[in-house]
Amino acid sequence: MSEVVASAAAAVADIASGSRVAVGGFGVCGIPDALIEALAASAVTDLEIISNNCGTDRIGLGILLRNKQIRRVIASYVGENAEFARQYLAGEIEVELTPQGTLAEKLRAGGAGLPAFFTPAGVGTPVADGGLPWRYAPDGSVAISSPPKEVRTFGGWGERRYVLEEAITADYALVHALVGDTDGNLVFDKAARNFNPDVATAGRVCIAQVEHLVPAGEIDPDQVHLPGIFVDRIVHTGVQTKHIEKRTVAKED
Repeated sequence: MSEVVASAAAAVADIASGSRVAVGGFGVCGIPDALIEALAASAVTDLEIISNNCGTDRIGLGILLRNKQIRRVIASYVGENAEFARQYLAGEIEVELTPQGTLAEKLRAGGAGLPAFFTPAGVGTPVADGGLPWRYAPDGSVAISSPPKEVRTFGGWGERRYVLEEAITADYALVHALVGDTDGNLVFDKAARNFNPDVATAGRVCIAQVEHLVPAGEIDPDQVHLPGIFVDRIVHTGVQTKHIEKRTVAKED
């Protein structure tokens, strides 16, 4: 059964320095901002973060970056965060860049108990061949690069080549949902679902912040996006401020 926790700070209190933490969201959409802010206010450091990206300079995971609480990131995207790019290029942080669909499937596989899978994404590139810079040295040289991965041809699929990708699991998963009940069942809001369900299943301990907390039984079972069996802690954080990374406004004729 999921535990209803009184505050975001209490929900993340046992996350220790050096933990591996998977975080839901896409850009600043559907991010567990209250849980991230609670981590930022704690003394934890040396975190390994798995997330599609690292927020922006002042929103989401960018707060942890600014505080120098992150040691390593597995992500698909570095853009929109100048501090993330600066730390990466300066050799202050290790970054394992992963194709976006592959990242989602690595998390899904980890949550499903599958150790690895084959995918055509990345074959014939440094993703499969190795050599992607994971960490730079202060002088700009590559200190750590990605290793080569196994590539195999499967005849039943038109003799295409596929690269072996290992699944991802995490010590903790932090997710955001629109509605949750006291049993931990979650409903996400449209595109804010994004990486959240896969992140939730990949975490050994899943912590969910919800905008609206309702008693068990109030959510129609057919409307549940993530069953409570995957959620260990749930905290009611209220209506979330919705941020926009890039506001585009049409010009008047």
